[in-house]
Amino acid sequence: MSRVLITGSADGLGRLAAELLVAQGHQVVLHGRSPARAAEAARSVPGAEAAVAGDLARIGQTRGVADQVNRLGGFDAVIHNAGVGYREGRRMTEDGLPSVFAVNTLAPYILTALIAKPRRLVYLSSGMHRGANPSLEDLTWTKRPWDGAKAYAESKLHDVLLAFGVARRWPDVLSNALEPGWVPTRMGGQGAPDDLVQGTTTQVWLAVSDDPAALVSGRYFHHLRPRDPDPAARDPARQDALLEACRRISGIDFPGG
Repeated sequence: MSRVLITGSADGLGRLAAELLVAQGHQVVLHGRSPARAAEAARSVPGAEAAVAGDLARIGQTRGVADQVNRLGGFDAVIHNAGVGYREGRRMTEDGLPSVFAVNTLAPYILTALIAKPRRLVYLSSGMHRGANPSLEDLTWTKRPWDGAKAYAESKLHDVLLAFGVARRWPDVLSNALEPGWVPTRMGGQGAPDDLVQGTTTQVWLAVSDDPAALVSGRYFHHLRPRDPDPAARDPARQDALLEACRRISGIDFPGG
């Protein structure tokens, strides 16, 4: 039995992954962006162990989520599922950051840096990361006219860079990214054509399975199978540059191996 934290698990893929893990007999800690959403998550997944609350668009509250998680003790896996979609407008956070960057890129960095190191890390990306601007220039969109789809695509490339960068720095942790597909969630829309079950199952498989195919690190998956990410994600210098940028923006150092 494993103990797993899932961010953004009040609905969508996160909640479905939590339900599947509970059904398999694992301990699950849920997350919602507010106490009300955390309570909603707990009601939706009655077999879960606990639910933590905090708005991942805010650096201070993301720190608070990490503190809540660490007070609960160690975890075998963390699934970084929470995300803001490509339809998001240029909504700025209290820290002066676009919410897409704050939630999709910076929050997974902060939580990875501050939560006691688990055995496995799973980062949700998207097929839209392919072809995204890999330069890491103007991460916070202060110099460019806003484009929600491009901002989202870049943030999903960042998630793969983060997964691979962590895999290099922490060889004792299995750190992978996955592409759930264009699935019919609130973010994807009800007309999305991809398989919701497969997108959920892949998260759970990477988090808890003893299948040798899942016991790998620095890989990218789609529907339980390895898939090639955008080539830019394989560049160690770019991985390190993103980690450094997140350190600078958040003020939170990334721990050593």
